[in-house]
Amino acid sequence: MESARPGSVENTGVRTVRVLLPLPLADAYDYSVPEGLEVAAGAFVIVPLGRRETVGVVWGEGTGEVAPEKLRDIADILPAAPMADALRRFVDWVAAYTLTPPGAVLRMTMSSASALQAPRKEMVYRPARAAIDGDPRLTAGRRRVLEVLKDGPAMPATELAHHAGVGTSVVKTMAAAGLLQAVEREVRRSFPQPDGLRDGPALSEAQEHAAEALASKVKAHAFSATLLDGVPGAGKTEVYFEAIAAALAESRQVLVLLPEIALTAQWLKRFEDRFGAIPASWHSDLTSLERRETWRGIADGRVKVVVGARSALFLPFPKLGLIVVDEEHDSSFKQEDGVTYNARDMAVVRARLVSAPIILASATPSLESITNVTAGRYGALHLPARHGGQQLASLSAVDLRKNPPARGHWLSPPVVEAMKQTLETGEQVLLFLNRRGYAPITLCRACGHGLECPQCSAWLVEHRFRRTLICHHCGYNEPPAIACKHCGTTDQFVACGPGVERLAEEAHALFPDARLELFTSDTLASRHEATAAVERMIAGEIDILIGTQMAAKGHHFPSLTLVVVVDADLGLNGGDLRAAERTFQLLYQVAGRAGRQDRPGRALVQTHMPEHPVMQALVANDRDRFVAAELADRAAAGMPPYGRLASLIISGGDPAAVDNVCAALARRAPHQPGVTVLGPSTAPLALLRGRHRRRLLLKVGRDVAVQPLLHAWLAQVGLPGSVRLQIDIDPYSFL
Repeated sequence: MESARPGSVENTGVRTVRVLLPLPLADAYDYSVPEGLEVAAGAFVIVPLGRRETVGVVWGEGTGEVAPEKLRDIADILPAAPMADALRRFVDWVAAYTLTPPGAVLRMTMSSASALQAPRKEMVYRPARAAIDGDPRLTAGRRRVLEVLKDGPAMPATELAHHAGVGTSVVKTMAAAGLLQAVEREVRRSFPQPDGLRDGPALSEAQEHAAEALASKVKAHAFSATLLDGVPGAGKTEVYFEAIAAALAESRQVLVLLPEIALTAQWLKRFEDRFGAIPASWHSDLTSLERRETWRGIADGRVKVVVGARSALFLPFPKLGLIVVDEEHDSSFKQEDGVTYNARDMAVVRARLVSAPIILASATPSLESITNVTAGRYGALHLPARHGGQQLASLSAVDLRKNPPARGHWLSPPVVEAMKQTLETGEQVLLFLNRRGYAPITLCRACGHGLECPQCSAWLVEHRFRRTLICHHCGYNEPPAIACKHCGTTDQFVACGPGVERLAEEAHALFPDARLELFTSDTLASRHEATAAVERMIAGEIDILIGTQMAAKGHHFPSLTLVVVVDADLGLNGGDLRAAERTFQLLYQVAGRAGRQDRPGRALVQTHMPEHPVMQALVANDRDRFVAAELADRAAAGMPPYGRLASLIISGGDPAAVDNVCAALARRAPHQPGVTVLGPSTAPLALLRGRHRRRLLLKVGRDVAVQPLLHAWLAQVGLPGSVRLQIDIDPYSFL
């Protein structure tokens, strides 16, 4: 045992270990190891905490700072493989970077509590001895049982009886008679094994070059970060599939992160076509049984490839050899609640800790990744043309000032005409509007009062097809209003502005014979529903698809030749740092859905601001010009990626208590060169889930360490129990 540090208590004769608990606690706790118990670093253990017991992870040797009489024993060790050192270091790194208690990060790695318990056992049967033809006990049914087991694996009674066409009692009687041997084994789900040696599709010269470069990085078993930059339809997926094949050949595991659950369906089909088996999936739709078996399969190495949402980054891979972040620019990779982190950035950290390459793929890379390439921190591979010589969709801006829709409508005459021509040729149309529901605002004609969420400073969104009003921030819902709560007038509510449901209503009125379908998170609540909708679109069973950002990226619809962006200005009204960047990325991606097969495609963008730099760059198909201009603006303002931001969100049920904390923070704000503190100010979402919210924004240069600065600042201010402080390093949302 190591000697205690100065001022600590000497615990001679008793081994102590630090155990990190999956709770928002500041540090690990010391526990004593009972005599005869072998406890290794990373072991999952049961320990007492107050009057209950909980599961934790051994984080290292004890501090020696706890008096022996205050130490409590580890109660038991769970029969799960210890957490690898690299994953423990990853937990510590994420906690330190995000200024989050390490236990809160640990909780994300323990996403299936039942997976830590001993696997369930089952009884299987195998032949006890060679059958003797003359044995009078061998009835016809018993012979069939032995025939099923001949040269095959042992089976449970139910499965064996089914294959042999007998009852389970026959199987058990044979075991009692000594004709079968009963053996107990662990119940383990079998996972299909992707074959990395299967031949893939023919690649273009540019694809082949990129694929070889990525495969060589996998074989090097060393950390590297590569931006795979290609236009929509360039075949980026097929290129990084070759890197996956190389990892499988090296007997390494692979993690692929996707931003949207709706993207998984087509991706899985392409993966199965390439490797002959589907990978394991990790997302919120999994049942508890699927989650447990997948977690175990990853931990013991039976699962070779995982495709998942951002939470998959914290899974217990023992032999992780490659990470792929597809659509790396997507803001869905940023987690806003709980531990606030960007899965793209943390994936780079995990790859570095396990000495593995990471591939960041996108048609519209984030400015952060572009800057990292320029600085030499990332490598880059470019696919400048669509695979097979297909042309990118032609993109035109429709000036709504010159071609306004009819009163009460949202589609301009040029768009309606283009839809008519497309449908007449038997091709498909995508209407894109990133606004859920029927209408974003419902107002009373009599007094002008709007329907608001009682728990948030947000409008209730009408969902007419479901006959409900919903707050998209907290989930509050209520039936459609009849009487105005403000003035008492009845039947005077009017929907203001369009949502996708209202757009569907208009499209149906214009084209009553067309087959319409909505593609949103409200209408497609699960992965299976999203998969079915994608399959209907590919099969040509949908003429007009009306969707939000779920429909904007990653999908390949062969007969889709017209994409219409109904309100291209919508994202530019956010007023935050990344408004222009996000708008350009989204519109460029949605335009890329058109003309993906052998048919030319076109995209029409309805806008009131065709002169805006974003619209000009889109129409000119000049991504590089937009990126250069946006980076110049960011550099001049000292904003990311040329500066660093950290957001402080203070919230509580009592606005006075929140304001008192904000005042204390403002008084003690750091004042030094290169550091600016903005606020406190009322958050745009001033009330969220019943809590009043204020914000401060810390802005520093790239050469200033944010975390120590925040530590020193926040240590000077005490928080009452009723007030919560959330820290968001590198914020994406400013609501």
